[in-house]
Amino acid sequence: MNILHIDCSPRLESHSRKLSAAIVAKLLTILPSAQVHRRDLGYEPIAHIGAAYADALSTPASLAVAGRSADAVLLAEELIQEVEVSDVIVIGTPMNNLTVPSVLKAWIDQILRVGRTMQSTPAGKVGMLRDRPVFVGIASGGVFTGDRANQPDFLTPYLSAVLACIGFTTVHYVPLQATAFLDEVQAAQLRASLIAAIEPEMANLACSLV
Repeated sequence: MNILHIDCSPRLESHSRKLSAAIVAKLLTILPSAQVHRRDLGYEPIAHIGAAYADALSTPASLAVAGRSADAVLLAEELIQEVEVSDVIVIGTPMNNLTVPSVLKAWIDQILRVGRTMQSTPAGKVGMLRDRPVFVGIASGGVFTGDRANQPDFLTPYLSAVLACIGFTTVHYVPLQATAFLDEVQAAQLRASLIAAIEPEMANLACSLV
């Protein structure tokens, strides 16, 4: 089993990093033989899409010429292959201005590719990759879900929509909220309760991979 572990925060001691690490650690207690591959978008950001990539994907003809080996798509191909070999994806991300940080958007723009990970049909985008569980640990200074929500949430609807485009519909959100008002003890307690809440999904995953 392979776990793709992605972090998006530029801060090495951030709440989202600690949350994603806790998710991975719990997965490893359930599936101790799993291998973890790291992609640290926060500490080592990938490039945003450039002109060469946009040109390669601009028409069906240019896309056919680019294939999987043209220089313009090499990074995208590397990222897509990391996703393809994974059985589980764990993403740790802050909520930046109500939505995903730009480094995560850059990753999304590279892995969503017509003819490679999704197809365009009259009914909309159809994923070409097999579904797999995606655990998204979100750290937010404010509160965006639940009875105390006081700000909009454009992160989870967006991620659900774009991941569904490539075939990923089993998405579990783990929100660590109001971090601006938590000390480390409170944050650790909340992380533990959030991990306990998703243990049933992790146990189901373990059973499905046996």
